[in-house]
Amino acid sequence: MAKSDSSSKSDSKARRKAPLVTPSDLAAGATKDISAALNGILADVFALYLKTKNFHWHMSGPHFRDYHLLLDEQADQLYAMTDPIAERIRKVGGTTLRSIGHIARLQRISDNDADYVDPLDMLAELREDNQQMAARLREAHNVTDEHRDIASSSLLENWIDETERRTWFLFESSRSAG
Repeated sequence: MAKSDSSSKSDSKARRKAPLVTPSDLAAGATKDISAALNGILADVFALYLKTKNFHWHMSGPHFRDYHLLLDEQADQLYAMTDPIAERIRKVGGTTLRSIGHIARLQRISDNDADYVDPLDMLAELREDNQQMAARLREAHNVTDEHRDIASSSLLENWIDETERRTWFLFESSRSAG
């Protein structure tokens, strides 16, 4: 019995020190492909979140309140995507982003560090970024569909709809009356 207890303790210790490998019925190639696609999305979401907050913080002009609130709402929606994306990557057996540097290496949404951006230019830039995000979400959806990862595909479908809504609101908010 002592040998059994000793063996059990060493097995437990070995598992605690083992690399992160979440059990999944997906093949190793599927885990790799899905994790890569979703990590790219996650990096873009963080980049778009920060750009949206930047423009929210630096908004000015006669429509300040409306634009400020719109961008705050959109930033909240983007931030709300981050944890489900990262957790989905872990659920399928992958590992996710670990740092700001990792985000910077993977992001495809361009930063905007300008000292001043006209409010309508802010809305136009965010609209274009959200359009790019929708296209990338669809690309990721193709990957998850290919590997029959229904749960990831379902999440991506909702995020595509939210992204299209953000694009629509940015478009309509920047139109001139008349």
